Order: sequence, then structure tokens, then C-alpha cells
Amino acid sequence: MISICGVDCCSECSRKDDCGGCVKTGGQPFGGKCIAAECIKRGGFEEFQNLKQVLIAEFNALGIKDLHITDLNLMNGFYINLEYQLPNGQSVKLLEDNNVYWSNQIEIPGSDRCYGVAADDNYLLVCEYGCGGVEPQIIVYKKR
Repeated sequence: MISICGVDCCSECSRKDDCGGCVKTGGQPFGGKCIAAECIKRGGFEEFQNLKQVLIAEFNALGIKDLHITDLNLMNGFYINLEYQLPNGQSVKLLEDNNVYWSNQIEIPGSDRCYGVAADDNYLLVCEYGCGGVEPQIIVYKKR
């Protein structure tokens, strides 16, 4: 099934039976928000592509060592929503499992860790984690 943004999300998704489909749900797969569908409904494909480029520029402007973004992908929150241990001992998830975000993973040179980035209309998140998302640490979480 093709989505509102033209990406064939369903063929790669292990939860497609739970989703309802992008077009059928009006861009709210799993009952959440999809940044791509929302953007296209608001301003068409031009705004969709523009937002992607703006977010890439915002991530690169953070000046984080070895973090250089060249592309972003659409990912469901349940794949990328890691649980972070806060200094006070509490655990927190910063994303919504049912939303779709612009995201990417960037290997850190000379390390067994990666940066993970995720964004929507409101927030930028940069985290660092080991293989399989272990021991995640928040690097930047900021309102756009």
C-alpha cells in the first residue's frame, strides 16, 4: 500500500495489520501522527521536501562532533523510541510510539556507538547508543 507521501511503508512494517493504512486513516497510522502526512496535507509535496531539508540543516547546525546528516527517513516511533535513564533514576521515553518521525542513525567513527536523530514539527532529538539501542544517552532534546 502506498502512503500519502508516496513511500511504501507497509511492505517493510511488521505491524501493518495494527496500522489501518496511511491513506485509509487520513495519515494517522496506529492512531498517531505522521509528520510526512501532516506536512503534505498542510502544504503539499513542496513543503514536505522543504521541511526535510530544514530539519537536516537544523541537526547539522547543532555542531555535534561527528554528526553530519545528509538524509532523513520516516520511521515509526515504536522502532526508535528508546528509554533514557535520567540522573534522578527515573526512566523516560521522549517520543510517541504511535507517531512517525523524520529520523536517521549515524555511526560514530572509531566507536561502537551511534547517534540517533529524530524530529517532528516541534522537537529535535539527538541521542547516542550502543548496538541494538543499549545504554542510550540524550545528547540534545530541544524545542524547534
